[in-house]
Amino acid sequence: MNTTLPTSEPSSAPSSAPCSAPAASPATSRLTELDWLRVIAFALLILYHSAMFYVSWDFHVKSPRLIPALEDLMLWVNPWRMSLLFVISGAATALMIGRDGATGLGPLLRTRSKRLLLPLLFGMTVVVPPQAYLEVVEKIQYSGSYLDFLKLYFQAYHGFCRGTDCLTLPTWNHLWFLPYLWAYTALVLIALMLPGAGRVLAHPGWGRLVAGGRLLWVPWLAFALLRQHLLERFPSTHDLVNDWYQHGVYATMFLLGLALWGHRDDRHGAWEAARRWRWVALIGFIAVMGISRTITSEWQRVHGDDFPQSLLMAMRALNAGKQWLPIVALLGFGRQWLAHRDSSALRWLTLAVFPFYIVHQTITVIAGHVLAPLQWPLAVEAFAVVAITALGCLIAAVVAMRVDALRPWMGLAPRGVPRATPESKKPGVFRHRAS
Repeated sequence: MNTTLPTSEPSSAPSSAPCSAPAASPATSRLTELDWLRVIAFALLILYHSAMFYVSWDFHVKSPRLIPALEDLMLWVNPWRMSLLFVISGAATALMIGRDGATGLGPLLRTRSKRLLLPLLFGMTVVVPPQAYLEVVEKIQYSGSYLDFLKLYFQAYHGFCRGTDCLTLPTWNHLWFLPYLWAYTALVLIALMLPGAGRVLAHPGWGRLVAGGRLLWVPWLAFALLRQHLLERFPSTHDLVNDWYQHGVYATMFLLGLALWGHRDDRHGAWEAARRWRWVALIGFIAVMGISRTITSEWQRVHGDDFPQSLLMAMRALNAGKQWLPIVALLGFGRQWLAHRDSSALRWLTLAVFPFYIVHQTITVIAGHVLAPLQWPLAVEAFAVVAITALGCLIAAVVAMRVDALRPWMGLAPRGVPRATPESKKPGVFRHRAS
């Protein structure tokens, strides 16, 4: 349990959630590499949260049989997977501004608010409570029924505690991404309503700042400064209000996606720079991971956990590379391998990932809680948890797409919304404000 809104992973590693994709449109008007990266990220998400059941990090329910080796694999993913989703979300927002901004930023803000806040409300009232219920059943041996728990849940009961560690109810658990994304989107859209704001954000100087090889190290430097000045003062909470280090990281990632990758003409050259430097970014990420883990393990072996401030500062600067270099590598390989690789399956999955995101963790928690007492062979049990989660996500997406009344609560646009045509696209992401 947690004294803040409970998260689904250790405080040093952010959790995951979906970036809401723009409404489906013809392949000529989409960046399919972003769609592919979004789908891949959510495939990893199912595996990651299934693995959380089997590692020592805090989670809502835990298997009595842990698999410590999974932690080593997950540490390679932790620093960047949420950051990637915020970059993709920023790029998707820019594409929507370029597509819909001519009709007014106010209507776009209302549309985005419905697409993000209605699923948050639905999730907190319907999807998330089973996670919290099973958490108190396992962690403090709560004996009441689920209906008894729901009465306490909606009364904002704060008595589920272990010592001073109390569960805050109601909670959004893994859905924390939605209020964060809504906040950044709303701030950007409101800012763009100010005179001249579009020209400032679309100024080519932003692209020149990270042009060429500077794409590798300028954002790295920015994230290093955030780690130096905010990480220790503001540990991750995912409660929106007191999470200033994570806001610094995620808002910056969102703005980078918005300014650099949210257009098809690559006006700032960011797509081409990521493609050109993809191998350097990948090798750099592997090197940073290796150096960081070697220094940390050797120091702990000799001196224990008493790290001097100078070493902590150096490690924070180094570890910022874990957050940024894999983003550049993934965007670069996405542009190289996945651009223009459209398909009906990709378009369906691009819509389905939002329902996947909403329901996946609850299915994982229930599956793990039910299967653990059966004592199946560990490999069989772990496979079953993943398979049940994937199947449950698939069923939820199909039902959400077919039941019109459910679509807005699962993050889907109403059926029959007309698709934009390539001719209706505005050239330039913020052209509507600069004209």
